[in-house]
Amino acid sequence: MTSKVAVVRTSPGSVLDDIGRAMEMAGARTYCTAERDLLLKLNLSWTKYFPACSSQPWQLEGVVRYLLDHGYGKEQIMPLENKTVVTNPHKGARNNLWMPILDKYGLPFIALPDVEWTVYEFRSDLLRLNQIFPEGIRIPKIFIGKDILHLPTVKTHGHSVTTGAVKNAFGGLLQEVRHYAHKYIHEVLVDLLLMQRELHPNVFSVMDGTVCGNGAGPRTMDPVEGDLLLASADSVAIDAVAAKIMGFDPMSIPYLRLSTEMGLGEARLENIEITGEDIGPLNFHFQTKKSLVIWGDQMLRIGPLRFLETIALHSPLVVWAPIASNIYHDFFWYPTIGRSKIRKFMKTKWGTLWEQYRNLH
Repeated sequence: MTSKVAVVRTSPGSVLDDIGRAMEMAGARTYCTAERDLLLKLNLSWTKYFPACSSQPWQLEGVVRYLLDHGYGKEQIMPLENKTVVTNPHKGARNNLWMPILDKYGLPFIALPDVEWTVYEFRSDLLRLNQIFPEGIRIPKIFIGKDILHLPTVKTHGHSVTTGAVKNAFGGLLQEVRHYAHKYIHEVLVDLLLMQRELHPNVFSVMDGTVCGNGAGPRTMDPVEGDLLLASADSVAIDAVAAKIMGFDPMSIPYLRLSTEMGLGEARLENIEITGEDIGPLNFHFQTKKSLVIWGDQMLRIGPLRFLETIALHSPLVVWAPIASNIYHDFFWYPTIGRSKIRKFMKTKWGTLWEQYRNLH
């Protein structure tokens, strides 16, 4: 497979058409065919809406419209998302305005905690997940044998430096206790690529960079207008191009380097065919920072407090962690800092588009 990434500059007035154009440029007709059912893996990093944090409504609508226009029946498209210890997929689907889009096109929303999960015996020699889950890796049964299309956003992440198409599988293939994998996040992301290679005949991604997230991702970020869309059948390549645009050297990010070295994708920019926008001059000068919650998590897992890891994060006492995270994010950061960032965002052209979608609701 040639690693090809489409990068398209867009605006609110043309974004739906531009999503289809990016998909075409990246070869979507080859990887997204109506021969099989398609999992539409959304990205929910927060139950609340925050710009660049989760899949945007126009991102979802543009992809759905393209799929329906290119041979898919409504019954073949399966929009879904999982639960974490700090997110609720049903509320998140409403707050992020996914439900009006899905209702408009007659599609369901599938919350992964509501479906059957099964232990799957992977043939690949996984780097970490077999050790983290020695009792077996449980995955949603509906994932087996279906194509998947990821809907990530361009943003930084306190655990993995950047996050995108590769990490979007983290929220689908692992159950709620997937935070156990944070300690070895880069190796786990490589494992997810190995797992997807066995599960899905085709993997495709459409990444929203209309509004990007800089700083302490994936939630407590600074929204930045990027006016870009990315699409690719190579999850590593699209994450590498997004990393370059954000201002990072892709091969300096461990999960991208490991994936490339193992032949699971291509993060070397010179080996990626980039169509559309010239990304050479692009550098958003993003910096990855750690939120208070991620800083605390890393102190317990790999820092000076790691002697407390087992009792604090792998015992019944772990209930303190999601409570603390929700208190910090939902009751401190969001109302005091987040809302001011949202008010500023709502004055931008993408904020105006968001309001139009909310009014449709």
